[in-house]
Formats: sequence, C-alpha cells, structure tokens
Amino acid sequence: MASADLNDELLCAICLSIFKDPVTLRCGHNFCRVCIDRVLDTQDESGVYSCPECRGEFQERPALMRNINLHNVAERFLITQQEQEITGICCTYCVDSPVPAVRFCLHCEASLCEKHLRAHSKSPEHVLSDPSTSLEKRKCSVHKKILEYYCTEDAACICVSCSLIGEHNGHKMESLDEASENKKKKLRHALQKLTTKRVKAAERVWSLEERKRKAQGKAAGEAERVTALCTDIRRRVDDLEKKVLSEISRQEKEESRSLSALIHQLEIKKDELSRKMRHIEELCNMTDPLTVLQEPDTGDLCDPEEEGGDEDTGGHDKQLHDGDDLDVAVISHTLHTLCEVISGIRSGIYVEDPADILLDVNTAANNLLISDDLKTATWTQKYQNRPETAERFQCNKVMSRRGFTSGLHYWDVEGSRSGRWRVGMCYPSIDRAGYQSLIGENNKSWILCRYNNQYSVRHDSIEIQLPDKISSDRFRICLDYGAGQLSFYELCDPIRHLHTFTAAFSEPLYAALCVFMVYVDHYGDNWVKIRT
Repeated sequence: MASADLNDELLCAICLSIFKDPVTLRCGHNFCRVCIDRVLDTQDESGVYSCPECRGEFQERPALMRNINLHNVAERFLITQQEQEITGICCTYCVDSPVPAVRFCLHCEASLCEKHLRAHSKSPEHVLSDPSTSLEKRKCSVHKKILEYYCTEDAACICVSCSLIGEHNGHKMESLDEASENKKKKLRHALQKLTTKRVKAAERVWSLEERKRKAQGKAAGEAERVTALCTDIRRRVDDLEKKVLSEISRQEKEESRSLSALIHQLEIKKDELSRKMRHIEELCNMTDPLTVLQEPDTGDLCDPEEEGGDEDTGGHDKQLHDGDDLDVAVISHTLHTLCEVISGIRSGIYVEDPADILLDVNTAANNLLISDDLKTATWTQKYQNRPETAERFQCNKVMSRRGFTSGLHYWDVEGSRSGRWRVGMCYPSIDRAGYQSLIGENNKSWILCRYNNQYSVRHDSIEIQLPDKISSDRFRICLDYGAGQLSFYELCDPIRHLHTFTAAFSEPLYAALCVFMVYVDHYGDNWVKIRT
C-alpha cells in the first residue's frame, strides 16, 4: 500500500508516468521536463502561460528549476521496482542459492544473473531479453523456434523457418528490435497527441469550472439583489400602509370631533324646545282665560324668527352630510406611491446593470460599418467585402453576439436624429435574405421603428403608431423572458413607457439593429449605437 501511495506521488500529471528529469514551476508543482516544455510550447501562441495542475498564470514563460531530490527519489523508486519485478525469476546456473536473473538468453533458454551474464557468449545467435517465465510465448507455435523477426505485412512475430519456408516467405521482415523501435516511435507520437489532448481537456475542465464558479457567484449575487429588492419593496409597502392608516385615523378623529360638537348643540336645542313645549301645554290646559292672557312673554313662544328653525336644522343636516365621507382623494394620492414602486420594477429601474451587448460582425450586412468597440452600426455606401456566409444578413441588419433564454435584462440604444432605423430583438432562426429577413416583418422579431420623424412598433408586419410626441433620441429595451414580455421605453425624465409586446418566447432572443439608406441633399448620417 505504501509503495502504491508513493507511486501516485511520483507520477507526472501530464504523462501519468514516473517522473523523468523532473522540474519545478514557481507555483511548486513538478512535471517531466519534456512534458512541461511541450505544454509551454502550445501556450506560446497565446502568450498566456499557466500551470496544468493549479492553473496559476505567469506573465512570461516560466523558468524550469530542476528538482534534484525528486529526481533521485524517482530513480531509486524505479530501481526498486525493477528489482522487485525480477526477484520472481532466478538465475538458472546459481543452484546453491537463488540469485535474481537480470537477462534471459533465448538461444540457451536460460536465465542469467549479473555474474553469469558477464561470462555468457556474445555471439549473435545468443539473443538476450528481459527475464521471463513464459518462454512459450517467445517461441513460434508452428516450428517451436525462437521468435526473431517481425513480418510487417502480417503484423506478426515469426521465427526463421516462418520467413524461409512458412506462409511469411517473401514478405518484408524486420528484426524485433527494429520493429519495436518503429512501434515505439508511433507510440511516442500517439502519446504526444494524447498528452496535448489531455492538456486541452484539462484546460477545458478548468474553464468550465471557472464558468461554474462565476455562475454560482452570479446566482448568489442575483439572490442577494432580489432579497434586497423584496426587502425594500416590503419596507415601502409597510411605510405606505402606516401612512395611509395614519391619515384615515386622523380624518376619523377630526370628523368625530366635528360631529360630537354638532350633536351637543342639537341636544341643547332639543332640551330648550322640550321646555317650551311643556310650558305651552300647561297654558293650553288652563281654564282661566285671564291667567292665559296675562302670561308674560307668551309671544316669544311663537316668534317668527323661531319659524326659521327648520332651516337651522337643515343647516345642521347639511354639515352632517358634508362630513359624512372621508377625504378619499388624499388617501388615493398616498396610495399612488405604490403604483410608482410597481412602475419602477416594470421599467427596469430595479435591474442593477445593463446587459453587455456586442454586435456580431459575422452577421453584419456588407453595407453596414461596425465600430471597433462593436457598439455602433452605421449605414455606408462603401461595400465592406466581408465573406458571404449562411449567418450573414444580405443588407442593412446585424445581430448581437449573445442571446437570452431566461431572466430580466435591459439595454439602451441611441439613434441618429435624421436617420431611418429599427431596433429590437429577434430569434436566431430569422431569415438572412429577402423581405422576410427585415426585422419587424416576421413573427420572429419585435422592434421599435423610426421613419420620417415618426415612431412605431412592429411585429409580424403589424404596425402600431406611437401617438405621443417623442423628444428623446435614447431608448431602453427591457426583456422579461420568463414572463414573455419585451418592453420599449423613452429615456426622458421621468422614463416613459412606450409599448410592451407579450409572447411565449420559444428561442433565444438576440438584440437586432437595422439601419437604412437616407437621402437629404446627400446621403444622410444614419446610425444606431448601443449605450453603456
């Protein structure tokens, strides 16, 4: 077990064999000198050097430091392994005590130790090989003679008789050593190819692991952002709820005070009226006319001014009616804040960063000039002479490099004031030639269009004019892939919603620009730019 563990520690990570002339990189990892030189040679073209083990990068080709200690350990380990391998076969001539054999004579059919090997015959017929207990494998199964040659036509090891009188007579022959060396050359070439492939596979694994780490980091960041967004929304809603309930409570208290005062006044008036009614009833019940007539202030009981009491009561009723409802307008105005929060989410305000949109030159028509930063498409009279491919548009259009298959994204564009252009998103399966390739004229694209100083949105050749005047030359395109919504906004202050398309998206969506030729007194300046 210890030998197996040591064997693993002494393996080169590139060739997976015991170290040969091991060297060390600055990061501390060891490789065979030949293996790491081959890897660094493949990295010369890119100018980026990295360790195949830990992916640590170096600004220049790293110096290789020979690891003498590791070299000695590996060499000693190989010697020990060889000794262990030959201990199972002993020298044929050492009969007194078993001595490990180091070579085997195919002619004598005897195993030889170091001592007897020195005294052994050096003549050509005495062919020496590694010690082996399976001598039968080294003999011809037909003639029972030692295999000495290799038939290249039949790819078989043969004896002398096979080459002279057997089925291999007249075939091209090679000695076993020569054939072995030729095969070793092929194996080394295959090993080199496999090593290169393994390095590339390792680099690919590292690249995918890096993408996985980035995806995990991005997911964690998105989860944190969404949590913060929802926390902020809950805080806003809670604050709004408290504000609205406080306003309702304030109005209710104010209304209660007003009604209580009015009720108190009416109670006093009611008591006064009751007193007068009792006094009148007493006068009506008297039999002595003199007493009735001599009652002072009896005329006040029916004072004409009192006849207006109904109107006075009506006034109270009017006050009561006016105070019967809460001020709903104030409450509605306060609740409108919630609409602003929701509108902020729909308009992409809560999306932290814009999508990184770069134009794909491989799709750009030859009458479009694409800027060096891959952000601007400009119509040009000068033919660009790009190669004609299946993905290239025939005229006026270009797509982005990346597409979206999920999530919430937005990107901003700016169009020339005097121009005629279209911006939006499309499927990658859109036609590349003919009228059906024009974005907005098929069921694979959704766009905002500018033509003759008028703006509209189009999908599948159906146009919807935008009636409101558009003063800005900058626009925002928001995609909610999961919800199936693609929205267009004017980037004015405040941001203004123009139109939202709703669809069940079935393919990745790519940004798409279309720029047309414009005539004024001469060819007009016509372009669309992706803002960052």
